[in-house]
Amino acid sequence: MVLTPYREDVVGTILLTVATLVAFAANSILCRMALRAEAIDPVSFTALRLVSGAVALSPFLRHGERHWSLRSAAALFAYAFGFSLAYVWLDAGTGALLLFGAVQVTMIGVALRRGERPSVLRVIGIAAAVAGVVVLVLPGVTAPEPGGALLMIAAGIAWAVYSLLGHGASASPTVTSACNFAMAAPASLVVLAFCASAASVTPMGALLAVVSGAVTSGLGYVLWYSALRGHSATSAAVVQLAVPVIAAAGGVALLGEEPTSRLVASGALTLGGVAVAVLAGGSLSAARSGGEGGK
Repeated sequence: MVLTPYREDVVGTILLTVATLVAFAANSILCRMALRAEAIDPVSFTALRLVSGAVALSPFLRHGERHWSLRSAAALFAYAFGFSLAYVWLDAGTGALLLFGAVQVTMIGVALRRGERPSVLRVIGIAAAVAGVVVLVLPGVTAPEPGGALLMIAAGIAWAVYSLLGHGASASPTVTSACNFAMAAPASLVVLAFCASAASVTPMGALLAVVSGAVTSGLGYVLWYSALRGHSATSAAVVQLAVPVIAAAGGVALLGEEPTSRLVASGALTLGGVAVAVLAGGSLSAARSGGEGGK
């Protein structure tokens, strides 16, 4: 079968999105392995993560027009530090609800302000996806520590801003991501210098941070900025709800965690809701028309 250019765009967006979500889930697992096991402190983890990402993407700075954005770099910096610091204080379920809740509210709120009007079917899909995430994480949810909750909400807002800025970027995703990491990395080293007395790094912790930065963050964020060109702001927000499900499945496969019927049910509800929300809005078709989702 020969694909038309439109179909090629849609298939490309789907493949990029799936690869991105897997990278995000892997990032969550790496962070959990490093910080929950106290193999590294959160400040050192974040600094190594951002520096490794900057080094891995540095060759792209020599290709194409550089796209320096202080707002994008600041959003990346705020997300990375907020997430790592909050993760130490919050359990995984509470953290996921706060993080993805902040991302959804921010991105969908901006989309509505920009004029996106979701159909009834899309709203049903979003509700189903959110319900699936709640079913997945609810047994592990506890009353959050206020400081950790504020940090995770701030991290979610920062990530939403980073995604929205990438959604509107016209420059190469690789060059844009390389510039963002190149600007955020030095700032992270300054923070690390101020917190050097509290640093605690094991070889395993450092390895996990480097892999997180160079592969699942550096490469993953390039894939995300590429995938964003085929999504509307709303669908870009909704597809991220699949990350906790993929991360939970990865925990079963890689960390020996116990598979449960709740994981299967929540996964089906979340992924089904995401599919309905994306397809109901015709989000991927914007790539053909050059509309908002195809920038």
